[in-house]
Amino acid sequence: MDKEVRAEILTIGTELLLGQTIDTNSAYIGEALAAAGIEVYWKSTVGDHEARIGEALRVALTRSEIVIATGGLGPTEDDLTCRAIAAELGRTLHLDQTVLESIRRRFADRALVMSKNNERQAMIPEGSTVLPNPHGTAPGLLIRVENGRIVVAMPGVPGEMQPMLTEQVIPRLGEAFGVSGSIRSRTLKACGISESALDETIGDLTRVSRNPIIALLAYPGEIYIRLTVKSDSEAEGDRLLDDLEAKIRERLGKLLFGRDEERLEEVVGRLLLETKQTVAVAESCTGGLVCHRLTNLPGSSAYFVRGEVVYSNHAKEGLLGVPRELIAEHGAVSQPVALAMAAGMRQIAGTDLALGITGIAGPGGGTATKPIGLTYIAIASNDGVTCREYRFLGDRETNKLRASQEALDILRRHLLLRRHAEQT
Repeated sequence: MDKEVRAEILTIGTELLLGQTIDTNSAYIGEALAAAGIEVYWKSTVGDHEARIGEALRVALTRSEIVIATGGLGPTEDDLTCRAIAAELGRTLHLDQTVLESIRRRFADRALVMSKNNERQAMIPEGSTVLPNPHGTAPGLLIRVENGRIVVAMPGVPGEMQPMLTEQVIPRLGEAFGVSGSIRSRTLKACGISESALDETIGDLTRVSRNPIIALLAYPGEIYIRLTVKSDSEAEGDRLLDDLEAKIRERLGKLLFGRDEERLEEVVGRLLLETKQTVAVAESCTGGLVCHRLTNLPGSSAYFVRGEVVYSNHAKEGLLGVPRELIAEHGAVSQPVALAMAAGMRQIAGTDLALGITGIAGPGGGTATKPIGLTYIAIASNDGVTCREYRFLGDRETNKLRASQEALDILRRHLLLRRHAEQT
């Protein structure tokens, strides 16, 4: 790459700080800049306060060649971005007649009367390059400052910001800084291993590899391994990513279930189709979540036959044939009951495979011997019935999600073994 350029994102709006609006702009800007070979080093959020906006801009310009601000360009009293930028850069504001006429035309085209306060959106800092906004009234701005730095201000509305960024801002930044190449990422997904164990397995690669770099991101029931590469061409980037991915796959094997946007249920569905297997699910603590995930895919009727949410003991007995004596002796949350649930589900559904899931999701119901998070997941097949015990440590929703993830992973691993047996 010709030159490393540091960029910083500055999102403006008190609603962002209060959590009333989710900041999706930063993610979009970061991804778009990376694709253009510009790396984002910092991100800041500041409320609708002129002095604090100016302070955030001042700090950003001490460490970044590019500062991209979004928000605060509207017509109301709390839209202060232009004023703050002008004050911080020592620029005067002037009424841009071309911008004002554009705003008037937009209102006229929609048969609306323009309010007097919309004229504020035509107050532009001296020396700015105006970025037309065909999707709204607020224009964007590109301002060149000392030492070759550039400040960009764009509307906060995503539908206005996104085309302005890709069609106007990024081409100008590329030309100004002579940036070529791109920054791209690939994500490998693993389950059935803890983050610490995964780090021990590939930690040396993480420490040694500098391009691509490796980052681990933990989510309930799965871990993302994100590989990020800087390259002058797409072919070179793919080669570097492929080489590193091969090394990671050699270490992790079946712990890896997918890549990029692939979901575990998609992988399981594909394996069920490949092996021509059908499945049914009996759920207690997960409340139908596994069935939902399996059937949330088009074409799932080819392999998913039936599901039962057997939350009560009565349902386990009446619908699945779990013996009352078994529940009385071991409790509903136990390995014997999970085994019986899976076997009973397979029998009544007439499927190749069946899952049985029972546990204590919380926040109540736990005991010293059976704590919150204790979960049993069984799978029944032509080879018999097996069961695994788990002890999850999250809240109710997280425990349900982790149980559904582990159930799908048990199904995935069983199908991988079957496919391997068929191929050999």
